[in-house]
Amino acid sequence: QLEGLCSFLQLSTCPEPLLVRFCSWLLALTPNLSYTSAAVLAEQLFLQRVLSLTQPPSRHLLAAITSFCSKYSQPFCRVLVAAVLQDPGEGTEQSKLVCELVEECLEPDCVRLVLSQVLELSLSEELLSVMQAVLERQEVLPPELFDLLVLTLCQQAPAFSTSLNYAKLVTSVLTLYQSQVS
Repeated sequence: QLEGLCSFLQLSTCPEPLLVRFCSWLLALTPNLSYTSAAVLAEQLFLQRVLSLTQPPSRHLLAAITSFCSKYSQPFCRVLVAAVLQDPGEGTEQSKLVCELVEECLEPDCVRLVLSQVLELSLSEELLSVMQAVLERQEVLPPELFDLLVLTLCQQAPAFSTSLNYAKLVTSVLTLYQSQVS
C-alpha cells in the first residue's frame, strides 16, 4: 500500500526542496515508522535519485538523505546503500555519497553493516574507498567481521597489487587494529 501511495504522490520524482520538507515531516511522526515502511520510503524517495547521480548530490538531496538517515539508518543501509554498493553506477558519485554518510551520519552498527555489505562483494577501487571511510571511523569490529576483512584483503591482494587505495587500506588495518593482527 505504501509503494502505491508513493507512486500516486510521485515521491520518487518530486522536487528536491519538497523532498527535504517531506523528510522533516517524516521525522516528526510518532510513533516512528516501522522498519518495513522506512525501507519502502528509502527506496521510493532516494534509490533512483542516488543511482542516477553523475555529479555530487545537491544540498537539498544531501539534506534529505542525511535527515532520513538520522532516524532510519538501518533500513536506509539495507535498501539504498546495499543497492549502491552492488551497482555503483558509471561514476564514483554514489561511492562518494556512501563514504560521506559513513563518515558523518551513520550509527556505529550501520557502519559495521556497510562494511559487511562491502565484504560480500567483489572489491573495486570505489569499494576500497568505502572500506577506508569505515576504518577511519575507528569502530570496534566484532571478531568475525574483522577476520572476514583480513581474509578478504589477503584474497584480493593480487588484484590490487598496484593500487594506492589498497595500500592505504592495508596500512589503516595494520595501524588501527595492530593488537588484533598476528
